[in-house]
Amino acid sequence: MNLENEINFSMDALNCPLPIDASSFITLAHGGGGKLTQQLIEKVFQPAFNNPELETRHDGAVIDFPKGKLAFTTDSYVVNPLIFPGGNIGSLAINGTVNDLAMCGARPLYLTVGFIIEEGLSMEVLWTIVRTMKIAAEEAGVKIITGDTKVVDKGKGDGIFINTSGIGIIEHDLTIHPQSVQPGDAVLLSGDIGKHGIAIMSAREGLGFQSEIKSDCAGVSHRVQKLFDASIEIHCMRDLTRGGLATALIEIAKTSQLSVTIEEMEIPVREDVKGACEILGLDPLYVANEGQFVVFVKADQAQQALQIMQQDPLGGSAKCIGTVADSPEGTVILKTKIGTSRLLDMLSGEQLPRIC
Repeated sequence: MNLENEINFSMDALNCPLPIDASSFITLAHGGGGKLTQQLIEKVFQPAFNNPELETRHDGAVIDFPKGKLAFTTDSYVVNPLIFPGGNIGSLAINGTVNDLAMCGARPLYLTVGFIIEEGLSMEVLWTIVRTMKIAAEEAGVKIITGDTKVVDKGKGDGIFINTSGIGIIEHDLTIHPQSVQPGDAVLLSGDIGKHGIAIMSAREGLGFQSEIKSDCAGVSHRVQKLFDASIEIHCMRDLTRGGLATALIEIAKTSQLSVTIEEMEIPVREDVKGACEILGLDPLYVANEGQFVVFVKADQAQQALQIMQQDPLGGSAKCIGTVADSPEGTVILKTKIGTSRLLDMLSGEQLPRIC
């Protein structure tokens, strides 16, 4: 390579939107919710599609209309296995999209559904998935109003992929996103963590744990609505899917540029889940959930909000796990059971592939 070519190559590298150390190919870790996912969003999608709605870095877009606000979100589901203890890809698709709308502070109303089905999928499995979607939609109070179906060649679709988009209405004046978080806010966790990721891993690998661990796959919109009905001042919410509790808190801390401190002793993890994580070498803080969320509320309303959450049939183990510090660092600190402090960071790779 001559000098002129070297200079041109260097200038091209500087103008490249991808990070210098980025892989030339997509890996499973790019979908794991950790550092590579963030790089993909920040270096590829954000620059290409950037607009004020995307800049909020939330689970959905909140759109101003002359007579109010709507929330709009979309997600795709590629779980393996398709059917797992506690749910299947159908319930996952409905609940996941409903939950994203709820995290924006919206009451979910309508969904669209797109199916990409692999040739050879049994009609019995498809019917099981569709029937479960119907039940999940009815429980969430949403209607599936339009959709699309495509069939791909055998070996090209891993059974079935599902895309769902959702619209919800915002019926309050709160601005719910990470930038609304304030120093002194209490951090509430809706319930025990780690069940979904362990249920998927157990079913996929045929692990015979002493007790069957079922996914927590469920809609959270009814629980969130009870907080609104009680006039709780919610500043931010996030459901704990890919990357688990730790990643959700880190994303919120970085966006708000405030520090969050959480207490390990206060984080509910079932003993069977904890044991499974120890066997598999996993940290439950990073294991995916599909029916849990964190909510940031004013400190003087924390106890009232916690009581409301605990009274729900799915919220018996809800806890206050931490606070927001008046320190503009964008970090998450875990106070451990033995009295030390640990800085939480995003995973650099993939912990549990294909969990949603």
